[in-house]
Amino acid sequence: MENWSVEQVCNWLKQRNLGELVPKFREEEVSGAALLALNDRMVQQLVKKIGHQAVLMDLIKKYQQQRSGLGSFTYCCETASQKFPEVISGKNLKSFFARYKTLQWTSSYALPDFPYDVKCILAEKKCPDHSMRIRIIEFLQADMTKYLEGSLYPNSQQYNIVVNALLQAYPFLDEDGNGFLLWKRALKDRFKYVRRPIEDDEQVLRNKCKFGHRRGQTRKSLFAENKLDDVQGQVEEEPAHLKSSTMDVHIKWLNQEYMKTQRNWEEVDNRMNVTIEIRRKMISDKAPLKDILRLFPFLRCPYQLFREFQLLTHMDIYKKTVEILEIYSENILSLYVVRNNPINIMLQENLKQHTEEDVLKYMKMTAACLLLPEVFGDDSSLFAAVNEEVKAVTPVLEVKNPFNMNSCEFALYVEREELAQLDDCTMALAALVAAFHVFDIPCPKRIHRTLNFLESLVFEVRNP
Repeated sequence: MENWSVEQVCNWLKQRNLGELVPKFREEEVSGAALLALNDRMVQQLVKKIGHQAVLMDLIKKYQQQRSGLGSFTYCCETASQKFPEVISGKNLKSFFARYKTLQWTSSYALPDFPYDVKCILAEKKCPDHSMRIRIIEFLQADMTKYLEGSLYPNSQQYNIVVNALLQAYPFLDEDGNGFLLWKRALKDRFKYVRRPIEDDEQVLRNKCKFGHRRGQTRKSLFAENKLDDVQGQVEEEPAHLKSSTMDVHIKWLNQEYMKTQRNWEEVDNRMNVTIEIRRKMISDKAPLKDILRLFPFLRCPYQLFREFQLLTHMDIYKKTVEILEIYSENILSLYVVRNNPINIMLQENLKQHTEEDVLKYMKMTAACLLLPEVFGDDSSLFAAVNEEVKAVTPVLEVKNPFNMNSCEFALYVEREELAQLDDCTMALAALVAAFHVFDIPCPKRIHRTLNFLESLVFEVRNP
């Protein structure tokens, strides 16, 4: 940069979305050496807008810091290449540098110093109105552009970092658990708004040409919309389905249909099929469960939960669970390890009060289901809370009066919130196993053997 001409400095300003400053810099003949020598007072004389002053000073300071830190980074690369020559070579060299840059960005990010009026609202822990939300988003966008050295194409990880930093600093902005997606979406929309009118930025023009520019036109394919948001390729950007009018229509319809008593289940199946890509993307990106259920409330229905599991695994989990309990219930109840268990004792007392074969079979299957963790020496509190309050965060069953035919209740809980009401122990067990897979939740170690036993039977992996 020290040896740059005035024209090279002007091109650099355009690439950093500071094209408005070019005429003044040409007039004052600011070369690369002069640029690095600018102090605060000089910048104020050159640049009128405070936002541009802040961005320019930060870019100069960041370049100077990078120049001083280049030696340590070179040493890091040399050390890595000595230890892992097969990693830091050829095609992998570019990805190594990109990875290092992303990690450096992640570790160094801090929220910007908001204006006074924004600080006052945040200090009072008031939920901001629309205009104040726009102000916050504008400052976050400008700050991200600063960190990205003028680039207007953050990747998904960088969006997540900024929104998480905002919500951690000001938890009241989370808005009943839906805040993450709302703020992230608003931030992405702001970047799109900033990119739209730009005609002289090489990176923006290149990607508009590559993926299509829609000024005055209807939206193109979802794939193009997705690719336009991810041109850096460091971390694949999430699809922009939420902005797609088609997806909005499907999601709105699903929410309206969920509120009805009589539902069109055939159409529900069709629309759940159409929206599965965005749903799986949200789950794989670890979006909050509340946000997923808010957009796709039918996942609260056991039938749709089982159907989603079948779409992912090609297995009918309810049918498999019925077979498991019918085959193994008698063997489980005969084991010595469960003989003196309170659930088995409760079962024996209730068996004496009934003679109907179907009722007896149902009770035994219920007991066998609830005793599974005891058989494998697992923590039963992570499996089912029988006549107790649910305490586990991972998927767990709530069971009330399991052997009372008139008042027994089964429910599936995730993150201590009720997800679904269930008809019987078979449906409950199937829903528990399905929830771990559908919502991509890691299995706790203290219940691993029980779930491994069930999954081995469901997927026919081995003979337990």
